[in-house]
Amino acid sequence: MPETHDHGGAGLGGAYFAVLPDCADAPGVARRLPHSRTLDHPSGRPWLTGSWTDAECVTAATRRAALAVVGSSGLTSEQLLRHAERLTDLAALDGLARTLPGSFHLVGSLDGQVRIQGPASGLRLVFHADVDGVRVAASSADLLARALGAEPDPREVAVRLLWPVPHPLYENALFRGVTAVRPGEALVVSRDGRSARTSRWWRPPEPVRTLAEGAPVLRQALTEAVNVRTRGNAVVSCDLSGGLDSTSVCFLADRSPARVLASTWPGRDPADNDLEWAKRAIGHLPEVEHVVWDSEQSPLVYADLLDIDDPMDEPTIGVMDRSRARHHLPALRERGSQLHLTGIGGDHIAWCSEAYYHRLLRRRPLHAARQLRGFKALFNWPFGDMVRALADSRPYGSWLADAAAHLHAPSPPGVTGMLGWSAPPRLFDWVTPEATRVVREALTDAAATARPLHRDRGMHTDLEAIRSCTRIIRLWDGMAARTGLPMASPFFDDRVIEAALAVRPEERVTPWAYKPLLTTAMRGIVPDECLSRSNKAQASMDASDGLRQSRGDLLALWDDSRLARMGLVDREALRALALRPASPGLRDAILYSTIACEVWLRSLDRRAGSGSSTAMT
Repeated sequence: MPETHDHGGAGLGGAYFAVLPDCADAPGVARRLPHSRTLDHPSGRPWLTGSWTDAECVTAATRRAALAVVGSSGLTSEQLLRHAERLTDLAALDGLARTLPGSFHLVGSLDGQVRIQGPASGLRLVFHADVDGVRVAASSADLLARALGAEPDPREVAVRLLWPVPHPLYENALFRGVTAVRPGEALVVSRDGRSARTSRWWRPPEPVRTLAEGAPVLRQALTEAVNVRTRGNAVVSCDLSGGLDSTSVCFLADRSPARVLASTWPGRDPADNDLEWAKRAIGHLPEVEHVVWDSEQSPLVYADLLDIDDPMDEPTIGVMDRSRARHHLPALRERGSQLHLTGIGGDHIAWCSEAYYHRLLRRRPLHAARQLRGFKALFNWPFGDMVRALADSRPYGSWLADAAAHLHAPSPPGVTGMLGWSAPPRLFDWVTPEATRVVREALTDAAATARPLHRDRGMHTDLEAIRSCTRIIRLWDGMAARTGLPMASPFFDDRVIEAALAVRPEERVTPWAYKPLLTTAMRGIVPDECLSRSNKAQASMDASDGLRQSRGDLLALWDDSRLARMGLVDREALRALALRPASPGLRDAILYSTIACEVWLRSLDRRAGSGSSTAMT
């Protein structure tokens, strides 16, 4: 086993760590990094340094090699040791990463060279930077920025004001001197710590399975994803909204040895029927304790924005729901829960993008035309806009370049984004001309070399939606860990994602059935009565009420705006908007990206004990 050292150090919210190569300068660099624990290379020099619990990290070492799995994988140290004993090339870790269930960082050391990778989902990321001449990798960009004393890069902050931020711009680290590794790639650092390279270890599967073939595979993958989390925990809690996603996770958890607490949070809208569906599910779960929260006591969207001090290495629109997401966790912990399972991600893998029909229309025109007529009726797509979206065959780079020229144009019809590469990104009236110029340059630069995540725009948009969501959940997980009750989202495990993406899109997304892949996979585990739900609550009243009630906090955000200090936004325009919470467009979340950036900059200042921000140059 690698030797472990314990030291005092401030936590960053959940497990975090840095990875160092086996070089002479590594011990000095390690002392600059916040940590409470250290694992050594076989040589005795520091390898992993950071903070984690024994349950979060499994390690094994031989004379030449060391392996660590940080997260949930189901592996024991004995099993990991057998992999370490067979390791003759770090590239062999590709195969291990592609077979394990769960969600984790996989770190390897062989003869002093190191390799680190997170899951393909993007739920755990990897960053690297040159610290005192040594290439250091880490699970958090913030960890490296603190070691470097690095400030946020105003250009990258400006890009995050886009709504939405398109691939690949959202993958960039926001601190100067810190580089991000894209999900699906591994970082390899040389033994002397002077060089690093990336290698791609994951590609999405080809969608060739029928629904009948793919449903049992998804069922097995999701079952194992839940089992990995319940194993070793005497009590777990689960969201139970009554929707298909959380209900599936709850029934799978009930099949485990763990005692299960089901948590239902009704919305304030009288039309919200989540509680009704949750009670139907509980009727089939006699051993599960059902906890129903008072909807009037639950925080609204936009609550407590001024008080957020969570460690975050990038802005996230998740701050809008941060208080709501955390609210019930301490009480569930008091009831004995050791881990909280969510159904987040089910929308992303059990359904899929309608953009697949762009290519299907050309390959199977009669079938696709029939389906598209159904979608037109279901989503009320205007015929002309639908035809224009289907006729648009621009390659991704051209689409991105064109988006740069229309940043302040009116938002296009929804069907444009649903059948295209994405919803075209927009900036809003409160963004300054200088910030607009910088963002336009960033988009244009990216367009020159950008490649889509997949040649099929449907698969591209599926992958982008997954990675955009996991970046939110990644930070929520850290926020939850600070309450003492970690969260997990089994739908975002790589094996679950692969099982879903391997099914033919025309059978996954259809106007004639709601989430047919998940309902087929869960039949026999979840009662048919619960599988019959074909809608979900939207929490629109919670959002609109929150916008009105948080008007004072929004005013305070803009009174001393860090974004305004950086020259990125017009403070007075934002103040005027906060005074009119019923303004057209606000219910469409157009403020989200701006609030996310402002809250993030404030959290950095709060943690640094300083009010300084970097100005646009």
